Amino acid sequence: MAIIQAPPLRTAPAPAGPAPAGERDAGIDLIRAMCVALVVLLHALMVGVTVDPAGPVFENAADGAAWFPPLTWALQVMPLFFVIGGFSGATAFRRFRARGGTRAEFVAGRVRRLLLPAVVSIAAVAVALAALTFSDVAPELVEIAGFRYAQPLWFLGVYLLCQALLPVLHAAHERAPGRTILALVAAAVAVDGLRAVSGVEAIGFLNLALLWLALQQLGFLLADGRIDALARRARVAAATGAVALLAALFLAGVYSPDLIANLNPPTAVLLLVGVAQTAVLSLMRHRIERFSARRTAAAFTRFVTARTMTIYLWHMPLLLVMAGASVLASMATGIALPEPSSAGWWATRPLWVAVVVVLTAGVAVLLAGIERHRTPPAVVSHRRTVQAVLLGLAAVVLLLAAGTTVVTAAIASGAILFALVRIRPLPGGRSVVGGHAQSSDAR
Repeated sequence: MAIIQAPPLRTAPAPAGPAPAGERDAGIDLIRAMCVALVVLLHALMVGVTVDPAGPVFENAADGAAWFPPLTWALQVMPLFFVIGGFSGATAFRRFRARGGTRAEFVAGRVRRLLLPAVVSIAAVAVALAALTFSDVAPELVEIAGFRYAQPLWFLGVYLLCQALLPVLHAAHERAPGRTILALVAAAVAVDGLRAVSGVEAIGFLNLALLWLALQQLGFLLADGRIDALARRARVAAATGAVALLAALFLAGVYSPDLIANLNPPTAVLLLVGVAQTAVLSLMRHRIERFSARRTAAAFTRFVTARTMTIYLWHMPLLLVMAGASVLASMATGIALPEPSSAGWWATRPLWVAVVVVLTAGVAVLLAGIERHRTPPAVVSHRRTVQAVLLGLAAVVLLLAAGTTVVTAAIASGAILFALVRIRPLPGGRSVVGGHAQSSDAR
């Protein structure tokens, strides 16, 4: 997600609420932080846990719930994540390049910042699953816990891929911005068409790359100031037109009105969501900038920005712990847990959300040192960087495809550790000082 990167810097002024050169764009930082909070809220509302005579029942509370599809129109922020990712990635890459950094070094730095917090979380889950197994917890419950933990990890793999390809796609953007984004959009739409015609659902997973890369390119345009430079009427038309087309496609039955259902596999309808969200963001830049300067908003932004990856990786394990604790409490006291979507369930949601927010914030504070750890730029070859990316991707795919178990989590942790070794800083390596690159040999 875009939100896991360092706060973006504007390299050139834009018509709507630009940040001075060399300073953070506080408005973009705030939106990123708010998106993180909305992801936590969404996942918290999707946890359903009850106890019946046969034992604990863990389910997705949103399955078949009439309230959920309309809610996803407000809480489906993944398209905006990747747009902001393109914005922050483009501005960071331009600064890095101006200081003499190479593409491989840039990608290596991004990979390290993604995988270092991830390996801690995955290794901890491996230990937790092992503890559950040796505690004679029912195997099916351990399997459910592993499955639920892995669900949000698709983002880690996709964002890792987007960051790895960012320098190449940024170069294509600089040569032909319009043709590059249109090619990716056309390919994403074609995947949906082929999937519909053939009936092969697996084809849709090609959009795990194409669709999110297209939205990243949209972020490049935002970073250029091209979107903010459009007439206000044009941006209003883009937002309303995208929403109108979304509604028409839903009413026609082409796509599900549940925008979360459109994530697995991702569908081209999310491109329209991204267009609408980006247009609204551009239209509100001045107001967002003013609001972001308030003390409370700034404090919230600073807290989340410094701990974004930790929050993303740990909120789901904490939700699983809360679900397990609820079952144990219910079985010990005899107090029944409310059925998902019932009046009692809704009455307890504010407390449920508050507890996960407090626990996640606490873990984020404890583990923030891992995410804030900054190593010097590594002298890495293109080959080493590619190896690290592939190892990271393989680890995530393993957890998603084979299931998250003690064995797969241990293997994934090992693969990520090896990836980090491949891009570790070497003694006497390159440093970027005063805009000039100094280097020694490295393989």
